[in-house]
Amino acid sequence: GWKYAINITIINFNNKKMQITWATRELFPNENVSFFYTFDEGKHKVWKSCTTYLLDQDYNSGCLFKTEGPTLAISIRNSNGSEELFSKKLKSDFYIKPNRPENVTFFWKEDTVTVSCNKPERAASCLRLELQYKSKFDEEWQSRTSKCCSVGEQGFDPRKCYSFRVRLRRLVPYCNVVNYSSDWEAETFWMNGVQLDSCDDDTTSQSNTVIVLSCLLAVLLMMFILLILLCKWQRVQITVLPAIPDPKYLFADLFNDHNGNLQEWLDKNDHVVSQTKLYYEEPESITEAESQQEDGKNSDKQRPLEKIFTFSGAAENNDSKAAEIACLKPTSNTMASFAGFHISRNDDTYVML
Repeated sequence: GWKYAINITIINFNNKKMQITWATRELFPNENVSFFYTFDEGKHKVWKSCTTYLLDQDYNSGCLFKTEGPTLAISIRNSNGSEELFSKKLKSDFYIKPNRPENVTFFWKEDTVTVSCNKPERAASCLRLELQYKSKFDEEWQSRTSKCCSVGEQGFDPRKCYSFRVRLRRLVPYCNVVNYSSDWEAETFWMNGVQLDSCDDDTTSQSNTVIVLSCLLAVLLMMFILLILLCKWQRVQITVLPAIPDPKYLFADLFNDHNGNLQEWLDKNDHVVSQTKLYYEEPESITEAESQQEDGKNSDKQRPLEKIFTFSGAAENNDSKAAEIACLKPTSNTMASFAGFHISRNDDTYVML
């Protein structure tokens, strides 16, 4: 009875090849056993010896041979084949491991993905197509299984990158006594219907985008801050250091053409000065000057206007030339004179014409 109690592993690779393995070091220590098989039924069986052995430390631990029928009988014997150590009959169709899915396609429609593959030539009703997927934020695979050979799933976020893999599974117990599945098809990476080389590409592109946007935002923020500081600095500068008017821009020809010689400039611009009045005298002085002009209209109408400089105290002077132009008298210790008038000034003042 012990001949039927040995555990062996049986795999039928898509009904094309059979692989039988056993634990030779535990079951048959220090003995190199031989293997025989047959697909014949009935009493007259023709046994075939294994031609392709699988080895474990130079001992036979399995056999690989071609699948030739649905019913299989195997026999493990001693090294010369004279004594049978183990035998078993089985249905080879109950140990089928399917091949990988072929021609896998992905169809995207909004948040729904449909995966399909080619339909196998035999026993497609015994197969199920399994889809597994996960995003870069998931630790575990999520699985969805459907009839061969199409499976769909919805709820995918177009902003995430997903990894997909598919395989075929054999139904248990209706078609197989062992839950065998095919190897996984090559893993693919998708994002919003676009296939990528890997989800690392998506992470890299997003990181680069974030870096560029951050740098651009930082530059704009610095420019805005500098603009605010510049405006405030101009206001502070105007408040603390007000601009002092420069007379050379008002009388450019005085300084450019006459090198600041006021008498020469007055002689040359006699008609201009006579028409230009700068009102710096007090209201009383202006009123008195106007009265004098009104009194002199009848007596001296033909006398030409002359260059007159009037000060705040000019009301006591009877000279008619003192009513045309008035200047304020600054407090100073330095005396300056022109056209017969004496003007006191200091280093902090200047005369406006």
